[in-house]
Amino acid sequence: MMTPPDPTAPRVRPDPPPGALGLATATVDDHGVLTGWSEGARRLLGYRAEEVVGRPAAELRAETATGDSGGDTARGSPEDTGGDTGGDTGGGTARGTGEGAGPCLAHGPRWSGRIALCHRDGHPLEVELLAHRGPPDDGPAGWLLVSAAPLEPQEPVTPADHAFAQCPCVLALFDTELRLARANAYMQAATARSEEQMRGLRLTELVGHGESDRVERAMRRVLESGERLELETHLREPGDRQEHTWSVSLAPLANRTGGLRGVCFAARDTTAEQEARQRLQLLNEAGARLGSHLDLDRIAQELAEVAVPRLADFASVDLLTFLHEGDEPPEGPLREPVTLRRAAHRSILDGAPEALADVGDLATHPRHSPTAACLLKGRAARHQVTPSLLASWETKDPGRAARIREHGVHSVIVTPMRARGVTLGTAFFARHRTPAPFTDDDTLLAEELTARAAVCVDNTRRYLRERRTAEALQRSLLPQRLPELTALEMASRYRPSGAWAGVGGDWFDAIQLSGARAAVVVGDVVGRGIHAAATMGRLRTAVRTLADIDLPPGELLTHLDDMVTRLYSDEKTERFWSFGATCLYVVYDPVSRRCSIAAAGHPAPLVISPEGTADVLGPPIGPPLGLGELPFEIMETELPEGSLLALYTNGLINGREREIGDGLETLRDVLSRPAPSLDALCDDVLRALPPAHPDDDIALLLARTRALHSDRVATWDIPADARAVAEARRSTTEQLIDWGLEETVFTTELIVSELVTNAIRYGRPPIRLRLIRDRDLICEVSDASSTAPHMRRARVFDEGGRGLMLVAQMATRWGTRQSTDGKTIWVEQDVSTGSTG
Repeated sequence: MMTPPDPTAPRVRPDPPPGALGLATATVDDHGVLTGWSEGARRLLGYRAEEVVGRPAAELRAETATGDSGGDTARGSPEDTGGDTGGDTGGGTARGTGEGAGPCLAHGPRWSGRIALCHRDGHPLEVELLAHRGPPDDGPAGWLLVSAAPLEPQEPVTPADHAFAQCPCVLALFDTELRLARANAYMQAATARSEEQMRGLRLTELVGHGESDRVERAMRRVLESGERLELETHLREPGDRQEHTWSVSLAPLANRTGGLRGVCFAARDTTAEQEARQRLQLLNEAGARLGSHLDLDRIAQELAEVAVPRLADFASVDLLTFLHEGDEPPEGPLREPVTLRRAAHRSILDGAPEALADVGDLATHPRHSPTAACLLKGRAARHQVTPSLLASWETKDPGRAARIREHGVHSVIVTPMRARGVTLGTAFFARHRTPAPFTDDDTLLAEELTARAAVCVDNTRRYLRERRTAEALQRSLLPQRLPELTALEMASRYRPSGAWAGVGGDWFDAIQLSGARAAVVVGDVVGRGIHAAATMGRLRTAVRTLADIDLPPGELLTHLDDMVTRLYSDEKTERFWSFGATCLYVVYDPVSRRCSIAAAGHPAPLVISPEGTADVLGPPIGPPLGLGELPFEIMETELPEGSLLALYTNGLINGREREIGDGLETLRDVLSRPAPSLDALCDDVLRALPPAHPDDDIALLLARTRALHSDRVATWDIPADARAVAEARRSTTEQLIDWGLEETVFTTELIVSELVTNAIRYGRPPIRLRLIRDRDLICEVSDASSTAPHMRRARVFDEGGRGLMLVAQMATRWGTRQSTDGKTIWVEQDVSTGSTG
């Protein structure tokens, strides 16, 4: 941009107003032949159109001082806003067009300068000439030559002229023919021409750019409508390789009577503002994209995609290896050479040929390489790739230097990726197709983008660390394998939610109860993370403890509800539901084939009959645990042998892409199909229902019922008479011999004798003795009293108090369970070795 001229200098006014009277135009084809001649050209040189049209334009050139007729003294400069110049900018000889027809613009779209022409009367006339490639109005190909005729100087400038000249924006006045009448200093600087050189020219003649046509059409609309108009245009100033953004205001000019005299053209260079808006928009987009993932490689890829092509032609993101390996950050300063893993890269070229490493590969950076230096110093670095700098890099990192040289990289920025004092990696930005090098503003933008990505990467690192901890805790609290039970054949699956959702508190368990019965339970703790996993562990432990004392399902849930309520109180949390939980508890007796169910806010189980019919077992669903409102009701039903129970958490049948009703129907359909095993059926369910990355944890427990038939169960009613003890021993001995358990006769007789004696002495009728031949031998004595026995330490001379002590020593385990009509004392003996039953 040329320096604005002195606004106080005398100025030539057009009189009459500028237009055809002060403008000479001609057109020349590519062979140097004149194809057009205006009235202004006739007044300037004296030739009529019919005298010159069709003749070589070179004939109008004045002879030089030495008498040469070639006319090679044209002084000027070609102006190319898009590339190399094609003329002599030092005032030397101009090349000819066609057959020596004067200034040539073969290497540029326009040319301007002073040239000596020959007047018709023979005297030379030096004029300021402006030439554009391609005449207007879709004329023949060639050149448009424009020259303002010399005008007489007018009176000196006035104070108003000073104000006009010094207006801090580009300001110009155009007449009704859209020819320039006045231009202030900034307009002259923007076009690199004086007012005298521009006067009488239209904007399309002056600028010669596609945008000038659009602006001129807008000026014409202003003249027609008499209303102001605002628009934005993009132009490249003479000698400037960067396109500038201009905010243009057009206003009609009226005289005292209201008639239009022309258009006021005001323009302001808003390139800096536009670039600032673009940088802010880029940062906003980066914030939205980078913060929406908890995946290291996805964050890195988003950073590269945001930067290319709006900031750089190539971008890469490399992370320290500890991030992908799940380790803690290395202590102390980094050591060279630095090894990084390529997380992502992007280029304006297909396949990113600039990249030396593929995504996922490890790359070692020597100490003095730009990447290692950036990490070790902890600050961004911008480099203009000069031959000397490239030679220096070639001695230290020849592979990368060769790739830089191969693709013509001329400007790079390397920024460290750090967050909360932890070094995470680097981001590399390069330009090789964009001609403008990186600036200080670009460096700041690159640092801000990298800083935002670093925070997201560190958040992901912290989250993944917590998630791994929660998963490890969860795995340790869930059953490692299901127990082998006589009553049920079981299979289970547990699938944690996707990385974004976090570890939940879903859980399941299977518990062996007395009398060959089995309990299965499934639950879901509200919330996510370590706290949810820990709460799940506490609930699972509590359920196993309550199941060990053989509480009925409804009573067990009531005790569990009290415990959760105490958890609320102990934690003193303001978020009441953060510790909420649901639970489903099922007890199955293989002897009676009875199933007891109670639910606390949990989905009811499905039961699939041996024939394949799927139904929902609909116990009354109580409130979730922790509300302490209503008692939990029990549903009892009889299940045929071979029935399938399906217990699950709501993550299996519910989700963002599925209604809970649709999920339940799909589950019914899958469970009704035949499958070779329960494990295969679990896999079929998980393939049909949840997505690959579910929103919630999924727990699934399938249990197929078995039955203990009458040949493995013996029951006797015992009279409330001490003489019945001997009969109970005889019946027991006979049954054991029938089962082939002769080696257990002595021990079992002692156990039966003690339990029956206590029931007769301390209990109430009816009294019942039952033997069950399972994996263990189970002996049960029931009576109508609710008073539970307990062991005590007998003194030396005490006559009683030693019975239960002996029973406990002879049994594998023993206990008492309460029922609505009394209690049952049970004892189990291990008969797995040597039995023939």
